[in-house]
Amino acid sequence: MTSFSLLDHLECPRCSAVHDADRVAHLCSCGSPLLARYDLERAATTMTPAALLRRPASLWRYHEVLPVRDERSVVTLGEGMTPLLPVRRLGHELGLRNLLMKDEGLVPTGSFKARGAAVGVSRAVELGVRELAMPTNGNAGAAWALYAARAGIRSRIVMPVDAPAITRAECVAAGAELSLVRGHIGDAGRIVAAIVGEGCYDASTLKEPYRIEGKKTMGYEIVEQLGWTMPDVVVYPTGGGVGLIGVHKALLELREMGLIEGPLPRLVVVQASGCAPIVRAFDAGEAESTPWEEPHTAAFGINVPKALGDFLVLDALRTTSGTAVAVDDEELLSDQRLCGRLEGLFVCPEGAACISALRRLRASGWLGEDEQIVVLNTGTGLKYPETIVLGEIPTLDPGDLLA
Repeated sequence: MTSFSLLDHLECPRCSAVHDADRVAHLCSCGSPLLARYDLERAATTMTPAALLRRPASLWRYHEVLPVRDERSVVTLGEGMTPLLPVRRLGHELGLRNLLMKDEGLVPTGSFKARGAAVGVSRAVELGVRELAMPTNGNAGAAWALYAARAGIRSRIVMPVDAPAITRAECVAAGAELSLVRGHIGDAGRIVAAIVGEGCYDASTLKEPYRIEGKKTMGYEIVEQLGWTMPDVVVYPTGGGVGLIGVHKALLELREMGLIEGPLPRLVVVQASGCAPIVRAFDAGEAESTPWEEPHTAAFGINVPKALGDFLVLDALRTTSGTAVAVDDEELLSDQRLCGRLEGLFVCPEGAACISALRRLRASGWLGEDEQIVVLNTGTGLKYPETIVLGEIPTLDPGDLLA
């Protein structure tokens, strides 16, 4: 009988310590996040391109390399397999002939955070967790609250008071215990640390090993959607960095299984100039970032002053010959409107930041005109209505039109 998951163990990427995957785990004793490892040799025999054609169009199609042991433990709202769309008019504007957008705005909860929540909540519940807590800039907390409600467990969410109002409403609708903090996500994290000290499961970014497993399915999908080939470049908006670490992990796993071969795509981190600790560290040649003082940006989801997994992000950039770019809020908000006007895609500010980064990289010659580039839009712009200035909109009287 084929196992639903081929999860083998947890491993520390910093000190290589091995941990039991069937016990609740958080950080390694050295302070590093833990990564899930699988029997990829066995996975390669069942998770074949032909077999995947017969599976449902959700992220759970890759179940051998996801951590949920029993299919009955899966908590789902239908997440995964988002479209990979050609964006030709936008590409023409930027001088890029082969630009594609992976649109995560179409998943449940309206952002890519649903992927991490689906897998993270499923595995937590399978391990016996009945209550979780997490700090959030908005979207992750909303996703975990909704998936926790789906699973029938309690959630306690702490977010900055300036987080998008819609994410706050999602938490309330899910019945989460929501608290607001006057500060940034780091301040929210300190409050959550006290909550988890009371025995609650810590679902903070990379403090549990399974959110990244949901996020990595974006990498699996991109390769499958491209006919089991890799693009030249993947561009990703980066706050905590889980998505970029996950995509890199997916590509390494796919290569080890023999489903792809050759050099990996060049990975690009995009941050806002008002909060760019990873860009600063990359430019300085450092292995880790230092906390960003007074972080601020309209792209609230990437307003993370210090990422726990920054060393993994920086390693992924350097081993793929990638780079890191910071863009201004004025640029990204303009490009959010540009994308809507040219492609009919209302992207989130974080996704729009990637468009601004593409313009800079093309102008510098780092990107070639004919390279195949995948840009990640991590959520729907509907969650950030305040980023669009409506201006004067005429109000018409039907009677005037008929006169």
